[in-house]
Formats: sequence, C-alpha cells, structure tokens
Amino acid sequence: MTLRIGDTAPDFEADTTEGRIRFHDWIGSSWAVLFSHPKDFTPVCTTELGAMAKLKPEFDKRNVKILGLSVDPVDSHSKWANDIKETQGTAPNYPLIGDPELKVAKLYEMLPAEAGGSSQGRTAADNQTVRNVIVIGADKKVKLVLVYPLTTGRNFDEVLRVIDSLQLTAKHRVATPANWKQGDDVIIAGSVTDDEAKKIYPNGWKAPKPYLRIVPQPR
Repeated sequence: MTLRIGDTAPDFEADTTEGRIRFHDWIGSSWAVLFSHPKDFTPVCTTELGAMAKLKPEFDKRNVKILGLSVDPVDSHSKWANDIKETQGTAPNYPLIGDPELKVAKLYEMLPAEAGGSSQGRTAADNQTVRNVIVIGADKKVKLVLVYPLTTGRNFDEVLRVIDSLQLTAKHRVATPANWKQGDDVIIAGSVTDDEAKKIYPNGWKAPKPYLRIVPQPR
C-alpha cells in the first residue's frame, strides 16, 4: 500500500542526533517535514542538509519542525555534520534519524520489505528511493509527498511555498493557483456555493468562468 495524502503518517521510535524520539509525540501540535537520504557522505545530500539548516528559521515561523533521515547510524551522521558545516557553512540544526536497520525507510515505503535488515554494505544506488520529502500536519496526516532522484537536489523554497498554501487552505475555504506565492490572489474552493461566497466575500470576486472565482488572499 502506497503512502497517500490524507493517510495518518506512520508512527515510530528511533534514535536521532538529538536523542531518541517517538515521532507523533515529537511533532506535538506542530507541523513537520520529514526528508530522507540514501546514505551519509553523499554529495547532493550534503548540500541539501546545509540548505535546510539555513532555512530553519523560515520553518520555525510556520510552526514546522524539521526531521532528517539517513540510512546509516547516528554516530556516522555526527561525523557527516562536520563536513556539512565545512562545505555548506551550516551544520544540521535539527535532528537526523539513524536508520541502520532500514526500519523507518521500509515503514514509509521508501525501500521494499525484501531490502534486508541492515544499511551495512548498501550503496547510495541501492537506497536511491530514500529521497522523499513528506509534509505532515499537526493532525498527523500526510499533506504532501515529493520524491526526488539521486541526481537532483531538492528545492526547499518550493517546500516552504507548498506549506504556505497548505496552511492557508487548511484555515480558509480557498485553493491556490499555479505558481502561487504568499500574498497572491487565491481561488474560492469548489465546495463553497455562490450564496456562501457572497457572505464570506461581500465585495465579490472575479470570475472569468463560473467555476473559477478569484479573490484576494484572506488574512
């Protein structure tokens, strides 16, 4: 069964660079981003971990916790952090899960059950499917799943943009159009009737088509 938007994010216990956690308890009343890596000391992931560290204040503003995962032990992550700081200017300032038994990677269906029970001897190519970004709401439901190949670094500005949309649309009965960013116009959700919309938006809306009702972003 594939992990889908709207599913409850699987709970787990794991060791991290900041101690042992139970995932749902760790999220608490926040949102969370879980982003995974196929192996320590890999080039693209080194840049990603540093980029995420630099963006952490932006995630903090949105009440979003960051949790990394790499299919290697925690003590290896700590050594990798030195390289990340040296090459990217910032070491990870968020926990990074150690998954040497591949339990979390399998739980989140990033590796098949028959992949074995140890990260030892496995290459980044063996683990190339462990390249996901998963956004989880305070309700512990999966809100977004992005999967990247080994050769393409992730765009965390896009992850922030999507989180802005997710949080806005969770609060208001709207949707966001293509390439939307904070402050742009939005679309009245299809579930809102025109009569309801008149009460919510007494100043009206633009409607190039009856099903496309455009209003300023609600505050």
